[in-house]
Amino acid sequence: MRPVRPALPRARTLLRSGAVALLTGTLLATAAPGVPASAPGAAAVAQRRDAPNPVTPGDFTGFGFDQCLAPTQAAMDTWLETSPFLAVGIYISGDSRACRNQPNLTPTWIRTQLAKGWRLLPITLGPQASCQPRFPRYKDDFKIDPSPGAGKYGKARAMGVDSATTTVADATALGLTPGSTLWYDLEGFDLGNTRCRESALAFVSAWSAKVTELGFVPGLYSSASSGIKMVDDARVNRPGEFTLPTRIWLARWDGVANTSSSYIREDGWRPGHRVKQYRGGHNETHGGVTINIDSNYLDLGAGSRAPAETHCGGVTISFRAYEPLHPPKGDDVSPPSQVKALQCLLQERGVYPGALDGRYHRGVQRAVAAWQTKRGMTPSGRWYRREWMSVLSYGQKPVLKVGSAGFYVRRAQRALNAADLGVSLKNTGVYDAAMADVVSTYQKRVGLSPNGVLGTATWGRLMAGVRSA
Repeated sequence: MRPVRPALPRARTLLRSGAVALLTGTLLATAAPGVPASAPGAAAVAQRRDAPNPVTPGDFTGFGFDQCLAPTQAAMDTWLETSPFLAVGIYISGDSRACRNQPNLTPTWIRTQLAKGWRLLPITLGPQASCQPRFPRYKDDFKIDPSPGAGKYGKARAMGVDSATTTVADATALGLTPGSTLWYDLEGFDLGNTRCRESALAFVSAWSAKVTELGFVPGLYSSASSGIKMVDDARVNRPGEFTLPTRIWLARWDGVANTSSSYIREDGWRPGHRVKQYRGGHNETHGGVTINIDSNYLDLGAGSRAPAETHCGGVTISFRAYEPLHPPKGDDVSPPSQVKALQCLLQERGVYPGALDGRYHRGVQRAVAAWQTKRGMTPSGRWYRREWMSVLSYGQKPVLKVGSAGFYVRRAQRALNAADLGVSLKNTGVYDAAMADVVSTYQKRVGLSPNGVLGTATWGRLMAGVRSA
């Protein structure tokens, strides 16, 4: 039998040198709970140099990709603007990694992606199941010890503890915040091999317990038919016997972007604790940048959701359609509710100091002319759909796509409704597939590539009130 690897020396060195304070106390005590679920509106929140990174991935429902080698910053920026993905899996730890050398993966890289709105899935590929034929890869790469000992697979458990300690040390060194999910990659193996299965389960149990103890959330990536089925069977048939991962990431390449598989039961790790890798390695090109990736669908935490918002003490500014407004002509009066919304918006933009009374009086006309002048439009004192679009969309321009949620999504939904595209959006604050379709429709009309991602160019058209090319 191969002896247990001697305690992953790097982790022991870190702990002996005082990093244990970071792992078990100091950082946990000072870490902020993370930026609220308004990403990538979260990207617009200024971070002090000494502020902790947000917890990742946070509450999120949407698409992600993973790749062996962390992409360059230029590639990440291009894919943020042009791809459907808002989450990325990165291999941060483990001696069994094919990409041990990660030239792009630095604390600055981590901080930059989180600040821009990416959700990160940090992965460890360490000791693998004893019956996995493709490992070990290297001379210093170890498999999980399959010896049962007294039936508790103590050596496998010890390896799990050591691997978890190293994983958390590596995560901490990169600036990942406690409360974030760390994923162990257990490649597919023969589930019918009892010692192989039981030692792997003991390893995963110990790894999960130690990661939890050190303040992070344990997740397991594996084949739906082997590692994920293993923990699901343990959950149902041997409850309480093992510490199971809090989250699962099942590899099932069926091409279906959901989090289900016939290999495991539907009630486990729901709601909010599943990721599915639904397509294996393939090349994708977005914005002229090609990366070989696996495709994933995430449903984590409470999912993508937007907090409630108020404007001007409770004035309604969200409508399924926005009407042209004008000064009163006899009985021809603009809708008071929409005039009041206009007054509120112009007040928030600093050009209307008057009362929110729903009347299109001279004060409103002056404010309208001031806004039109500010936005490079001909001042007329009348308010049309392009002006609605400009005032509703005005502000910062974070990249939005499926999975985004929060204030910026609400802002975009209102502006798209003002564009009068023939379909209206509910002001949910959540960027879903229906919103992506509306964004694509708008992009076609204004001469942009219809990728369903609301990036810088699309924001620019909305803010200018452009309705057609």
